[in-house]
Amino acid sequence: MFLAARKGRRNMGFRAWIAALSFVLLSAVPVWAGPPEPIRVAAIFAETGPAVRSAVASRLGVRFAVDHMNASGGVLGRPVELVFFDNHSTPIGSKKAAEQAVAMGAVGIVGSSWSEHSVAAAHVAQSARLPMVSNVSTHPDVTLVGDYIFRACFIDPFQGRVMARFAYQDLGFRNVAVLRDITSLYSVGLAREFTRHFEALGGKVPAAEDYKLNQEGYERSLIPLKKWNPEAVFLPGHDESGIFAGWTRRMGWDIPLLGGDGWSDKAFYDLGGKNLKKGYHCTHWAPEVDTPVSRAFVAAHPGIELTADLALGYDATRLLLDAIQRAGSTEGPRIRDALADTHDFVGVSGPIRFDEHRNPFKDAVIIEIVNGQNHYLKTVSP
Repeated sequence: MFLAARKGRRNMGFRAWIAALSFVLLSAVPVWAGPPEPIRVAAIFAETGPAVRSAVASRLGVRFAVDHMNASGGVLGRPVELVFFDNHSTPIGSKKAAEQAVAMGAVGIVGSSWSEHSVAAAHVAQSARLPMVSNVSTHPDVTLVGDYIFRACFIDPFQGRVMARFAYQDLGFRNVAVLRDITSLYSVGLAREFTRHFEALGGKVPAAEDYKLNQEGYERSLIPLKKWNPEAVFLPGHDESGIFAGWTRRMGWDIPLLGGDGWSDKAFYDLGGKNLKKGYHCTHWAPEVDTPVSRAFVAAHPGIELTADLALGYDATRLLLDAIQRAGSTEGPRIRDALADTHDFVGVSGPIRFDEHRNPFKDAVIIEIVNGQNHYLKTVSP
């Protein structure tokens, strides 16, 4: 009995020693926690309403950028989770979408397409100290919201100056009428910039007419302009500009039309731009741009209609993700600082560095339209 007791105590001691050793060994081995938590990025664009047509290419460009980054290992060793929010083509919808992005825990926002939508979302992002990069909103007010708001595109004062000089110096026009969407921050601002620069060069704007998006009878805004017999009409709209192009042809008025980057989407041609006999517009990029990054982007996406909005959606998203990587953090202030410190980022649409208002110094591309067909004409530097 004594021997049995001693043997039992030895066994109990051995078991205790094994348990202690197991605890030490298990403590030294990290517990498997599953895959790394994704980094969430919000994209705010129209998926319903009148702005949806011009947002399709932007959304696709954002998706390409995230897919490319995830295929390369993600950011900070973590996958990127892209969450799209529909702004319903309204400023209030954009504000609500941004609030949802903040509540979801997004580390940054990409979007929107229309400037008034981006301004609404920017106020929410700024208050939450959440970095936001707009790909194609060109009105100056977007980044003036605050120091957390950036963009990947040039701004309206630049493209207004580019189109005014092109009309006056390259095309030799001296009388150009203006037709603007009075409900659009973008259209009104770009019309103002073109007029200011064109008149400063010595040109005249003999008439200016207004219209409202989705109004009935777009042609009623064209008729008063025709009596002034201008050499061209500057039409700084979005894809609805194609409807006016179709109407000029039906009216037997084959006048050249001039536009801004709002004509860059395929929807412009689908809505009537294919009927335009002669036109010119400013944009941010074209597949013919001959840089190594641009050529690689075109080669990587065969069979896809590549537009400036798509390229800028790609660049804006990569710009945000690059800043997160350089910041080594998902904290808003550190990402913001990394974005502001961008110097050597080379995008599809060109190299990006920011001025004091977080607007990039960018080239512009002039597209010529002949019988409804796009032709790359030239690149204009700042």
